[in-house]
Amino acid sequence: MGHLHFTTTDPEAHRKLWVEVLGGKPDKLGPRDVVWLPGTMVLFQKGEPGGGTDGSIVGHLGFKVRDLPSVLERARTIGIKVESEKPAFLLGPDGVRIELIEDKSLVTVSAHHHIHFYDGAVDETKAWYVKMFGAAPGKRGSFEAADLPGVNLTFAKSEKPVVGTKGRTLDHIGFEVADLPGFVKKLEAAGVKLDVPLRKVEALGISLVFLTDPWGTYIELTEGLRK
Repeated sequence: MGHLHFTTTDPEAHRKLWVEVLGGKPDKLGPRDVVWLPGTMVLFQKGEPGGGTDGSIVGHLGFKVRDLPSVLERARTIGIKVESEKPAFLLGPDGVRIELIEDKSLVTVSAHHHIHFYDGAVDETKAWYVKMFGAAPGKRGSFEAADLPGVNLTFAKSEKPVVGTKGRTLDHIGFEVADLPGFVKKLEAAGVKLDVPLRKVEALGISLVFLTDPWGTYIELTEGLRK
């Protein structure tokens, strides 16, 4: 997909969650600590987030796991709260909610599965991601959904007001894009306003741009991250 970017008061707790519980591979992106998981990369940096995922438009993240009982046991061992087992939810550092879905056919410990959006405009949000990002529309169970490489985008109605992601524990989500300059031109032609214009980080060989969807999800688009 791209990446998930967290601001956390406890980077070591995040490392343990993604590496020791979910089996990710630790790495560096320049000076930043990152963890690779099938389907996405996780970045985390020290800071003071304004709240967890609950109450944010991205209410939780979803990962498939090969052996759910062992993942739950490892979470408990390192002090990650298991909110429930059926359905399985973890409450990670700084209020990050993670749904776990067992899939015994996985050849890895875990794999990225979905991002769950909550707002008052389900159909409109789905249509926006289909139009702007070329997501394939569909359903996930009873939920409206759309698929992109490495991730299912799931949309549900929130019965209470939600806030944007920027400044929260999950600060933003990131999509890797081929031909980012051309893609940005298409977005701007469709009326999308950029928060941070296209720029290249020469030291990392990555081009990037930031925008916010109409409901408050802060999004980074990158080209070169997969390399």
